[in-house]
Amino acid sequence: MSGLPLEGLRVLDLSTILAAPMISSLLGEFGATVIKIENPVGGDPVRNYPPLRGGESAMWTQYGRNKSSVGIDLHDSQGVELVKGLVRETDVVVTNFRPSTLRRFGLDYEDLIAVNDRLILLHLTAYGRTGPYSDRPGFARVLEAFAGLTHRTGNPDGPPMFSGYPIADGVAGMYGAFAVMLAIRQRDLTGESQLIDLALYEPLLRMMEDFIPAYGATGASATRVGNNNPSIAPNGLFRTADDQWIVLPASTNQMWNRLLKFIDREDLSHLDTMAARIANRDVVDGAVEQYISAHTQAELLHGLHAAGIAAGPVNTANDIVSDEHIIARGSILEAQDRHGNDTLLVSSAGRFSGFGPSTSVREPGLGEHTDEILSKALGLDNSQLNRLRADGVIS
Repeated sequence: MSGLPLEGLRVLDLSTILAAPMISSLLGEFGATVIKIENPVGGDPVRNYPPLRGGESAMWTQYGRNKSSVGIDLHDSQGVELVKGLVRETDVVVTNFRPSTLRRFGLDYEDLIAVNDRLILLHLTAYGRTGPYSDRPGFARVLEAFAGLTHRTGNPDGPPMFSGYPIADGVAGMYGAFAVMLAIRQRDLTGESQLIDLALYEPLLRMMEDFIPAYGATGASATRVGNNNPSIAPNGLFRTADDQWIVLPASTNQMWNRLLKFIDREDLSHLDTMAARIANRDVVDGAVEQYISAHTQAELLHGLHAAGIAAGPVNTANDIVSDEHIIARGSILEAQDRHGNDTLLVSSAGRFSGFGPSTSVREPGLGEHTDEILSKALGLDNSQLNRLRADGVIS
């Protein structure tokens, strides 16, 4: 395999928590050099998210890998000048400060391109840089509700519910990395700097491709349907005889006919269209539930897969790390953190014929690379570094 495709790309991460740091993490996994700027006191709040091991979050190993840490206080004008010095040799800056905060620091787009006219700035904010809500704060759960996901999650007769994970962060992280690739392509074509103005709710709204078009066609907003899919039957979660769960969606007529044969209910073959099955959902789901409840998860999955029927287990974390397919694909990494603790990490998604992701798993300590990077990139000597540290500008 050749080198990683993003080798030589220099990224400055001026962000915290999950979504924006995920953007730089994804870039780092495929070769980009990522320098993370952290508050000298405490660093990224994710460092303190439970569960803690040795006083630091277990999550930090995942979020911090493939990054160097430089502790700089952006509230100090000296710190801002240090960042601008690093920007001179940077391709991409990723930040998620509110627009007013970025302007107050003097690190907004116009400030940065005055230093580097080929810079790409990805500015991820709750609501975007424009519009009446542009300076409102917001986290994933707030923006999931804003985008409509929370409204349509839960049981029909119950309240709206959060998804099982703050999915807006993950979707924005992935879309943000894609947006950086678009901006790099555009910069390479034009030679011009690029501003990416990305609102946290936008990738999530884009992902829910049925939501707004359906409303436009019917004038009705999708409501909570629990585990049912209004367009497919059967499509649900079913409890097995050994008190496990499987997910089983019969999304095509072919899959439905296979399922009928498997559960020995060909008396329902007259329900030969999706519309007919949806109209008789109670009958359809009842037949599937009756069969599944009488068998164990293992025997069901073995038989369903042998019959060519799409179905799967509802996995816990323990199930995932011990699954033979996940092990064979290398989807989980066994590693050690910088303290020597054994840890498990999620590996990069996808497999590529010409390259593979970085295998580095070591997360940085707060300010671990401050002296190395500031001396190399800005030419600061020990006396200058010591003075800045004494003033609380760096750590």
